[in-house]
Amino acid sequence: MRLATIRLADGSTEAARVDGESAVLLGHPDVGALLRDGGLGAAARAVEGATVPLAGADLAPVVPTPGKILCVGLNYRNHILEMGRDLPEFPTLFAKYPEALIGARDAIRLPAETEKLDWEGELAIVIGSAVRRAGPTEARAAIAGYAVLNDITARDWQYRSPQWLQGKTFEATTPFGPQLVTPDEWQPGADLITLVNGEEVQRAGTGDLVFDPAELVAYASTILTLRPGDVIATGTPGGVGHARKPPRYLGDGQTVTTTIEGLGTLTNLVLADGR
Repeated sequence: MRLATIRLADGSTEAARVDGESAVLLGHPDVGALLRDGGLGAAARAVEGATVPLAGADLAPVVPTPGKILCVGLNYRNHILEMGRDLPEFPTLFAKYPEALIGARDAIRLPAETEKLDWEGELAIVIGSAVRRAGPTEARAAIAGYAVLNDITARDWQYRSPQWLQGKTFEATTPFGPQLVTPDEWQPGADLITLVNGEEVQRAGTGDLVFDPAELVAYASTILTLRPGDVIATGTPGGVGHARKPPRYLGDGQTVTTTIEGLGTLTNLVLADGR
């Protein structure tokens, strides 16, 4: 099953099931609300509403207001080596807030306060059922599906202190979508590809994760209860701008395209704040 959150003409949003080139509205305000109101079964049982063409749909973040967005740093073997670090014994976790999220075709806002905005294409996990202190089987069962995310990062703010959050959650910088794809339709392993102005800057198999999705759900759920609609961003592979020699950052008017094969594509224009 594939689910999306679509913006309607009146400014509201609605969850939809993607059927080929069409999206069938399901009566829930968004995918997160649908998951909280019965999980994927609610999508199967929903009384179907209008059908809209997917190509012209205005896509919101697939879960617009997650209760939690947990992000994982340094989780691809090649990226860890690129950054000159040892493989971690435990996941590195930090948070992001819903204000950072944008839709699959929305503009990434370039904050006036940063000169070092960087790309980080990632696989995102969306939680479908409440889980605490999960073992491997329970952790896998708690995953509603997967989506694409780009953890756009203000590097100069990230490294102002040992705590990364301030560089990771600038408002309207993090594209997330285009759809939630359930585990029966997609398994991690396919390539993640990031382009900047059409130039490939990242490519890696999502099977290169040090900590796989079930391990991350189990680890995070040891700390606190994960609930339907919560999101875990699983980390980025090598190829980020900050690690290049010389470093390379995003500028006003550039386009970032983030694809995971089988999950879809985010295409986002970078626009300076005020434009």
